[in-house]
Amino acid sequence: MSFDNNNFRLDGKIALITGAVYGIGLAIAESYAAAGATIVYNDRTEEGVAKGAAAYQALGIDAHGYVCDVTDETGVQAMVDQIEAEVGAIDILVNNAGIIKRVPMIEMSAAEFRQVVDIDLNGPFIVAKSVIPGMIKNGGGKIINICSMMSELGRETVSAYAAAKGGLKMLTRNIASEYGQFNIQCNGIGPGYIATPQTAPLRELQADGSRHPFDQFIIAKTPAERWGETKDLQGPAVFLASPASDFVNGHVLYVDGGILAYIGKQP
Repeated sequence: MSFDNNNFRLDGKIALITGAVYGIGLAIAESYAAAGATIVYNDRTEEGVAKGAAAYQALGIDAHGYVCDVTDETGVQAMVDQIEAEVGAIDILVNNAGIIKRVPMIEMSAAEFRQVVDIDLNGPFIVAKSVIPGMIKNGGGKIINICSMMSELGRETVSAYAAAKGGLKMLTRNIASEYGQFNIQCNGIGPGYIATPQTAPLRELQADGSRHPFDQFIIAKTPAERWGETKDLQGPAVFLASPASDFVNGHVLYVDGGILAYIGKQP
């Protein structure tokens, strides 16, 4: 037997990455483009799509942006139809769009809870069910759901997010169970704590030169003793989108520096 490095290539593939205008989604898109894929992304607003276009242009990537809310079932189907007509059949879907609201559960309204679940769980369901028929027609496809360590763990103030991401883990397994027979692989990526502009304030040194308390907490809980970077997600994302993972289905790959395996340092 021989090993074929080309199994990690995505040449000729069309990848839809929802909400990929910055951060994790943009990093995944960059890796897919480097592996040969054509990139398609969406945002809820024209402004967001334009922001994404500028980011892709700066990276030298010719990406295709669409205005679409992933919770709008009719709008998502229209977007998928438009992508198929203008770019081509979608081979790879990354359900990346999501939000978090950090509110103690008893202070969170049912409307706020529903909003998080709607975007983080119903959205992936809606987009996946819109692309699966095309994948079946074309002989297969890859669906990658951006899960979370909160797919496994609870934490204060994130009840809605944890509920949605736990549900997304099970949706991932169910898509694999229901559509694996059509050569569709559905897997998840569970990022750990990733250094992004949004988390920068939590990593700033304090006035006395010490780490921010939350930064100390993350470093102490992570065997790698560092925050992750968006580039740490690129290899796993390419693997799960490529022929190299054709017999991997219903799995969530946690890219967390070892947090989920670790009980933590003894005080």
